[in-house]
Amino acid sequence: MRKLIINGKPIEAPDGATILDAAKHAGIRIPTLCFLENREPIGACRVCLVEVTGARTLLSACSTPVSEGMEVKTNSPRVRAARKQVVELLLSEHDGNCPVCDRNQDCELQNLASELGIREIAYEGEKAKARIDDSTPALVRDNSKCIKCRRCVTVCSEMQGVGALYPQGRGFDTMIGPAFTLDLDGVACVQCGQCAAICPVGAISEKSHIESVWKALEDPTKTVVVQTAPAIRAALGECFDCEPGTLVTGKMTTALRELGFDAVFDTDFAADLTIMEEGTELLTRLKKALVDGEEVPLPMFTSCSPGWINFAEYYYPQFLPNLSTCKSPQQMFGAVAKTYYAQKIGVKPDDLIVVSVMPCTAKKFECGREEMNDSGARDVDYVLTTREIGRMIKEAGIDFMSLEDSKMDAPMGLSSGAADIFANTGGVMEAALRTAYEIVTGRSLPMENLHVKPVAGLEGIKEASIKIEGAVSDWSFLEGVTVNVAVAHGLGNARRLLERIKNGEKSYHFVEIMTCPGGCIGGGGQPRFTDDSVRLKRINAIYAEDEGKTVRKSHENEAVQQLYKEFLGAPLGEKSHHLLHTHYHEKDVV
Repeated sequence: MRKLIINGKPIEAPDGATILDAAKHAGIRIPTLCFLENREPIGACRVCLVEVTGARTLLSACSTPVSEGMEVKTNSPRVRAARKQVVELLLSEHDGNCPVCDRNQDCELQNLASELGIREIAYEGEKAKARIDDSTPALVRDNSKCIKCRRCVTVCSEMQGVGALYPQGRGFDTMIGPAFTLDLDGVACVQCGQCAAICPVGAISEKSHIESVWKALEDPTKTVVVQTAPAIRAALGECFDCEPGTLVTGKMTTALRELGFDAVFDTDFAADLTIMEEGTELLTRLKKALVDGEEVPLPMFTSCSPGWINFAEYYYPQFLPNLSTCKSPQQMFGAVAKTYYAQKIGVKPDDLIVVSVMPCTAKKFECGREEMNDSGARDVDYVLTTREIGRMIKEAGIDFMSLEDSKMDAPMGLSSGAADIFANTGGVMEAALRTAYEIVTGRSLPMENLHVKPVAGLEGIKEASIKIEGAVSDWSFLEGVTVNVAVAHGLGNARRLLERIKNGEKSYHFVEIMTCPGGCIGGGGQPRFTDDSVRLKRINAIYAEDEGKTVRKSHENEAVQQLYKEFLGAPLGEKSHHLLHTHYHEKDVV
């Protein structure tokens, strides 16, 4: 440990910690614009400058390690003047147009300018030229708002391992974007939206479906239903100044009704349906491999995360046969809504509008894929992020925090606790194991409170092994088999895991991959700013939602059982195969 003094306060910090680390641990805030947790600091923005006794110049807190006896001032007149000048220079070339910017009142640069008391543009200079890139279904880029902090470059290259964004040019002419100044649709962008989630300004954001949804709600000829992903209930409250991880399921349901949706449903229903299909698919593959001696693509990979699907199509097409053929819960819901539910209420599929509220920007891309129309119409019409639905609630003048709780509509609003944990990294795996183990043995998963703890938490790659003991007759071939599973979240971790599998270093039966850090609770469409402390609070809230439910296994969801009885027949049956399953194809990497 190193002893130092920050603002006259004695502090201890571990060897190798930075001034920023030490200050944060001591409850002292130092503003930043380029820093990202768990990533190598680049000191690009110079907003975190501090004064260190004996140093000739001000030093960046994010990249300066602490030393024994160091004396630091984070709020001296010299520091405040330097920070103010840095922000004034950023503002001088920033074409913000704040009143109509998507990030107005949710902008780190705007907040910092206010905090530093900047009331006018001190330096009138040339503005960056506006170039709007709306070439992809999920994201919009506006280079005139970019402050060149390079956060998006860091998260795209280091965390996600995609590398769709790079700094190009020098000085004022520096531009952040795809290589050769291409649009995003010209490179291998997986549309995960992590760049939009960490951008401090409005340079990258989701492509809004808000106006399209308002028009649908106002059309008397349309029946408009909404589904909400499990991660939304633990994050939407942040749009209304709640502590991260505050569960707002009941208020969210009431708010959606007040917006005018004809029915409020839960993607959790389709998550339970996914487990029925995916669990059956896994057991079928294992039977073919172990009993029939067939060459079956193993391990089987989950297919719930559209950013991961894009990543596999671009970078690992050799593993496409290993992907579960199950559509994501979002798309399963849309297919069932426009067939089963539409028939129940007597509405034509073309007159039923399905809106999704998702933590994910890639879902906007997914709903438009050509494979996603097996219901005879587009299965899902519009996708709103958590941030977008928060804006719609505010636009409607709804006092969210004063709303009474209400329940979702039947039958597609009923779900198990296993479906809730789809929001968390490791959750799909745990939900699948709860059902698959009970199908094979007739007993509950022998884990504390049903939780498979080795696959929980924020470690990048996680593994677990479960030995099958006491298999019932239909599944006796699995008796004594140890099922090996793995979980990865964040595509950089996924790449590392896939390379181990490809090189024969690791062997598994089932693998869950989530595109975003922490899983869906850390999705690209969630309220900003998401770091590990926020992710953990949301994760814990989701586990609490699961544990508070009477039904905690997907196969025990009576509404899903009724769906099979009335409409689908059986998991992997002819009708479910047509509506709920698909295949993906290799894409060229530019």
